[in-house]
Amino acid sequence: MKSLIWVAVICLVAPNAARAQGSTANAVTATGQRILARYAKILVAAAEEMPPDKYGYRPTPQEMTFGKSIEHVAEVNNFSCSKFSDIPMPERPKVGENDPKDKLVSALKASFDYCTQALAKLDDSKMGDAITFFGGRPATRAAAVFELTDDLSDHYGALAVYLRLNGLLPPTAQ
Repeated sequence: MKSLIWVAVICLVAPNAARAQGSTANAVTATGQRILARYAKILVAAAEEMPPDKYGYRPTPQEMTFGKSIEHVAEVNNFSCSKFSDIPMPERPKVGENDPKDKLVSALKASFDYCTQALAKLDDSKMGDAITFFGGRPATRAAAVFELTDDLSDHYGALAVYLRLNGLLPPTAQ
């Protein structure tokens, strides 16, 4: 009877232990990939939610327009992901805040596709490597990944407010 109990315990515990060991090999990179995928989904959804005629909306004169925010996120994605990866920044036509919604959304999607590829080729063993980041300051690849995910969180929060101020429900509230 005791043997049967031990076999049952091992059968229940072993899969969880194996899964836990496998998930720590590239925990930082995997977390960055998960966060990027989440923000890619909700930022693109936010960009698609806002009507084209509201892309010039800004809550106050000091803030970016909705369109400028979308342009900015795409630009920062491309820059940041080129810095922490060994994949050169893609050469694409520059978009501006006054470009049509479909062009801005397309640029946003392309930037997330590029970042997804960049993170897929990164692993935790490279996270401590020195890079040159914003303003020529030294940083690590990990710092650039964290900066990217922080920036995405910041911009999504602002865009969610822009949507609500225009009577629209942000993607995470739907």
